[in-house]
Amino acid sequence: MPASTLGFAAVRRLIDLDPAQAGRFLQEFEAGRAAAVLGQLPAADVAAAMPHLHPVFAAAVLARLAPAAAGEVLRRVAPRAAADAFQAMGQAERLAVLEALPTERKRSLQDMLAYPQDSAGRLMSQDFTAFSKDSRVREAVEKLRQMAHNQPAPTYAYVVGPENTLVGVLNMRDLLLADPGASLESVMRRSVLAVSPFLEREELVRLTSEKRYLALPVVDAQRRLLGVVAGERLLDSARREAAQDLQILFGGGADEQVLSPVALKVSRRMPWLQANLATAFLAAGVVSLFEGLISKFAILAVFLPVVAGQGGNAGFQSLSVILRGLVMREILPQDAARVVGREMLAGLANGILTGLVAAAAAWLWKGDAMLGVVVALAMIVNLVAAGAAGAAIPLAMKRLGYDPAQSSGILLTTVTDVVGFFSFLGFASLFSSKLM
Repeated sequence: MPASTLGFAAVRRLIDLDPAQAGRFLQEFEAGRAAAVLGQLPAADVAAAMPHLHPVFAAAVLARLAPAAAGEVLRRVAPRAAADAFQAMGQAERLAVLEALPTERKRSLQDMLAYPQDSAGRLMSQDFTAFSKDSRVREAVEKLRQMAHNQPAPTYAYVVGPENTLVGVLNMRDLLLADPGASLESVMRRSVLAVSPFLEREELVRLTSEKRYLALPVVDAQRRLLGVVAGERLLDSARREAAQDLQILFGGGADEQVLSPVALKVSRRMPWLQANLATAFLAAGVVSLFEGLISKFAILAVFLPVVAGQGGNAGFQSLSVILRGLVMREILPQDAARVVGREMLAGLANGILTGLVAAAAAWLWKGDAMLGVVVALAMIVNLVAAGAAGAAIPLAMKRLGYDPAQSSGILLTTVTDVVGFFSFLGFASLFSSKLM
């Protein structure tokens, strides 16, 4: 349904029924139109939809609201979603909104934004349950019962000492079976795995996977409880990061959505299309060096895309494995040379096997055995180069501090096209006297 035909009351009703669906629907709007719709709604309704908007889109909407209205929304929305949207705003909009925020929320935003992107401090939630170590079992059970009327029961309940210092965690079974008059300190489990707010997401994923915890408490240097990172949040973040990496790998924008405005799609894709055009001319320049040879043996033009295409496919196979290894922390800096070497050996083996099949096909198709030899040799060279490039490019970008997925696909395609064309036409030139 077009946005212009949907009334404000209907949008509000949709937010009440399903905030996630409302968020997806609102992103079909242009940011200005979405702001016009949301600006007519109470701040509480806008805050309910805000966590389900992409941070860049949420920031664009907030920037079009009056600073006081935007500040009221950020005051009501969950700290993590507020921090994501706030960070995506321009500097001028941030300053204007900060003036409208209460001191406590302003400090909360600034504290959260002090942590690196995708760190435990940015992923944690401050919605957790904690009891004083001096509290009694009956008090904790009664509070949990009261909480259960309004929200799901917590997975874990933490025990804190003076200055909110984490000292233990409560197992719900232990709590229910304990003497109602016992102190929580006597029934808590003292061995608690807690993480620093600066711990990276990949390490958090590894810990939750190894320990099979549903959540991890986040503490500062003095072991004060700051928040909790839920496994569901980690999974959601990892899924979003994987989708962004896939888009980036093929030259799309990380913040682009299926129903993003056309102008946003063009602005995110055009730089990479221009870069790809430049690399395509580089490959074409290689082919132009052999114009005379191609004019003499026109059949060579038929096999150029075969050699280059196989190299591209093999390169992306290596690239996908390396990117996964980097995300899962399976590759250490000292392993880089060994990893590249293994991918080159795999490329050599695949090149020999694929080259033999391609050589036989060329021979049977065109009746020229030497043409088959040229195809096979070029295939071997290109697949070895593809394995090396597919491993080396993301490792080099990681070492230089860049996103390993950023433009790796375009660089890899350039390598496989240039090496594939040059090796095939080079071998054809070398054996031209024996070609039919």
